[in-house]
Amino acid sequence: MRAESDDTGEEVSGVLVALADPIRRGLLDLLAELGAATATTLAEQFPVSRQAIVKHLAVLDAAGLVTGSRVGREVRYSLRSESLDAATRWMSSLAADWDRRLAAIKRTAEAAERDFT
Repeated sequence: MRAESDDTGEEVSGVLVALADPIRRGLLDLLAELGAATATTLAEQFPVSRQAIVKHLAVLDAAGLVTGSRVGREVRYSLRSESLDAATRWMSSLAADWDRRLAAIKRTAEAAERDFT
């Protein structure tokens, strides 16, 4: 497997930590559907307080998955894809490494089977 830079590793780790919580994944799904929304609007869809939603949004923001922009007195949150793209590239690379390893095991097993017959 290819070594990843420290910056990319930290970015991927932050994304994975952020995605570990089902409420945060739900927030991302809802923001993907709505485009942008306030914490109040988002909180209406979850069984937790608005303050809890704001804390979840802060984790998502720190991971680079959402961004908040002030519109008057409100903060409207929207998705950012760059960090998720980095995590996707890392997972794809990991999957490709495993595919190569499994293909090598398959070739070895098939060669061993041919030698026995």
